[in-house]
Amino acid sequence: MRVFKTKPFTRFANHEEITDTELCEAIRGVEKGLLDADLGGGVIKLRLARPGQGKSGGLRSIVLFRREEKAFFVYGFAKSSLGNIKRDELQAFRKLAASMLALNDKALAAAIRNGTIMELDYGQEI
Repeated sequence: MRVFKTKPFTRFANHEEITDTELCEAIRGVEKGLLDADLGGGVIKLRLARPGQGKSGGLRSIVLFRREEKAFFVYGFAKSSLGNIKRDELQAFRKLAASMLALNDKALAAAIRNGTIMELDYGQEI
């Protein structure tokens, strides 16, 4: 399993003080069936806890996900500022999922080199 975050999501995570370790733990949870919502087309919504708080009123993230292959954290938001994404946004995320989840190793390496995405050290389960 390879886990990535986009440049805009990295800014969001840094602002909200979400660590790469927390993101990897969230993906481990998804692999065990723990997710907020499966939005179809390789798009899932996850709850993320704010530092020192729980998940219920905290942060949400949109992740492009293919089991045992790849996960891309692409969008994050506070539940208080946005309850759900709009239908047209979901369609856009599904199109993005189709293209990003199809990237081969060479294309992923190029995206990492140009700074579009960053790969997290997913490693072994803790």
